Amino acid sequence: MNAPASVFTPNWQAELELAYGHDGAATRPTLRRHKGPLRVQKHLYAEGPDVCQHIIVHPPGGIAGGDRLDICATVGANAWAQLTSPGAAKWYRAAGPAYQQLNLRVAAGATLEWLPQETIIYSAAQAELTTEIDLEGDAKLLYWDIIALGRPASGERFDAGHFQAQLNIRRDGQLLWHERQRVIGGDGLLESPIGLDGKPVFATLLITGEIDNELLESCRELPNPVRGDLTQLPGLLVARCLASEALQARAWLIDLWRLLRPELLGRTAVPPRIWST
Repeated sequence: MNAPASVFTPNWQAELELAYGHDGAATRPTLRRHKGPLRVQKHLYAEGPDVCQHIIVHPPGGIAGGDRLDICATVGANAWAQLTSPGAAKWYRAAGPAYQQLNLRVAAGATLEWLPQETIIYSAAQAELTTEIDLEGDAKLLYWDIIALGRPASGERFDAGHFQAQLNIRRDGQLLWHERQRVIGGDGLLESPIGLDGKPVFATLLITGEIDNELLESCRELPNPVRGDLTQLPGLLVARCLASEALQARAWLIDLWRLLRPELLGRTAVPPRIWST
């Protein structure tokens, strides 16, 4: 009797748990626990002691069928954590789904910036992501994601597999934002003008707070080849774009971040050095 192929296929089960606290002089890591191939590099203070930056690293370099990543980060009262990544996350073609569960908690007076680089979904990948964000009191959040479907530069279209994602943001238990996405490889919406309009990349930025019309128009007038716009909701600003390349989408998000961070988070934007390497 032949054993199923899954018996011989190694699956990575990885967990990362982080926590940050403010001791009156600086934001410091108070918990850093990992299991499996998921790590953070040494914490950095590129902006001074108030902002603690961590770079999340997944050493295998890609996510395949059966893999599961669980990431949990808690930012304590008055602390400020900025989390990013050293490069693109790659979800490979697979016979079964792979999963990522992200849980972020931000206490009153605290700030969290979740700024990963792009996520590349290979054709025939089965990627399923769930993100839960809980804010307390006046906690501040800046969150973005960049999704690239297929690898157009290599002639690969997203013609098989699926990408699905769910995002919930709550403040004091009340739902502030809920979103579900499911993109099927080869579906007509990939090319339809009411869908992705033939663009393989889409990106979202969410930041707590509200801005005036002048700043909103400045954001809308940014010179960039993406097709994007912003919407001001009560207590939450939403920016979205479609792009031909992940670099275009990332550049647009960074330009928005430079404009919005001083107004809504209270600090001038200082790009992490890892983005330039």
